[in-house]
Amino acid sequence: MSITPAPVTEQPPWEEPRRPPPWKRVGSAIAAAAVVLVKLAAKLKALLVLLPKLKLLTTSGTMLVSVAAYATLWGWKFAVGFVALLFVHEMGHVIQLRREGVPASAPVFIPFLGALISAKSLGGNALAEARVGLAGPVLGSIGAAACLIPAALGGGDIWRALAFTGFFLNLFNLAPVVPLDGGRAMAAMAPWMWFVGFAALLAFVIAFPNPIGLLILLFGGMETWRRWKARKEPGAQAYYRVPPLARLAVGMVYVGLAAALILGMDATHLQRSL
Repeated sequence: MSITPAPVTEQPPWEEPRRPPPWKRVGSAIAAAAVVLVKLAAKLKALLVLLPKLKLLTTSGTMLVSVAAYATLWGWKFAVGFVALLFVHEMGHVIQLRREGVPASAPVFIPFLGALISAKSLGGNALAEARVGLAGPVLGSIGAAACLIPAALGGGDIWRALAFTGFFLNLFNLAPVVPLDGGRAMAAMAPWMWFVGFAALLAFVIAFPNPIGLLILLFGGMETWRRWKARKEPGAQAYYRVPPLARLAVGMVYVGLAAALILGMDATHLQRSL
């Protein structure tokens, strides 16, 4: 019995698969992250509905949890100051909401995501929404500036670091994209700026991917699209009807506050020594 050997075929040289271009890799990463964030958003929404009913998750309780979480990164002294600055910022929104006649909850803190409050509305019109939105950065900036007092009295660089961080956080919140405070101000000034802010934030997230930026993109994109689709409805047109002088006042507060925060960051910047 003879065995005929199988013909030997020459294997082609191994070729390493080509990597997709960078923009495709970034796009795939953002798409995958978006799927995860949508699922996270659904769970977060359910959690937020339950928050007022859970006695353990009060303002003081979530503050303590946040302090403990931030202390693992920066130490407890800075963590206490950082959470206090977040509290002052959120209380600006609470105070203004109540002045607008809208009941608002006390702040609830979420470690590494900041803090939030719950309210049935942001006021009866875009001007009220702008006032509520700007009240947070205004009071938050005052709180950050207050850190300069102990810094000037010899309290150490930690106070300057807290002031710088407070100025930065409030400036970041002035970005003209919903749901940030700057997006609330744009409701009364120029709603089309939402798209400018969204594009700028998208470019930033592509250059520096981070979960917070992706969350803002997700929620901001959905909210901007919802508002833009409804812009021609009679109720929406009445909502965004703002007198020119009021629009000018909002613009002056917005620009002036942003300029003051930039100057504050420059004055409190500390050169890191490695």
